[in-house]
Amino acid sequence: MHDIQLIRLEESDREQFILDNQEAFNYGALQEFGRRDDHFEEEGQMISRETIDRSINEGEAYRIRCDGQTVGGVIIRTEGVRGDLEILFVSPRVHSKGIGYAAWCEVEKLHPEVTVWETVTPYFEKRNIHFYVNRCGFHIVEFYNSHHPDPNDPDLSEHIDEQFPEGMFRFEKRMIPEKS
Repeated sequence: MHDIQLIRLEESDREQFILDNQEAFNYGALQEFGRRDDHFEEEGQMISRETIDRSINEGEAYRIRCDGQTVGGVIIRTEGVRGDLEILFVSPRVHSKGIGYAAWCEVEKLHPEVTVWETVTPYFEKRNIHFYVNRCGFHIVEFYNSHHPDPNDPDLSEHIDEQFPEGMFRFEKRMIPEKS
């Protein structure tokens, strides 16, 4: 069992957080498509600096530490009983060790008031889809694509059409209150 901690992102670590995030997201795209990928938001990056910056500025950003080593990050937003998992990444060097799942469990502990969590991931991210559904207990509730854009986020819909013409899955996890 690993000792997993979520540590609030410090401004001095912001640049490295962004670079680590981009490395992790690029890994999935390169595994799926190779170097010929056309799904990048900006030159050579699956997720742009602007997207990460906006998520950090609008949410709560944490570094994931495992056994004292920084191995990833997570950005969430909460509003009352609703929560959005904006970004969760683990370094490809430590994939398949249960770190992402343990970090997600820590997020849930941070916000026991949240009864519904949401997130999205591109159609091709099989690791992410497996992780959210089979490990974390999310359910696929919608499939955004050019024929069914996200009605609540026109920017995301435009982004999906350009970057992910085949679409993105929206996931939801409804928390079951513990019985006393």
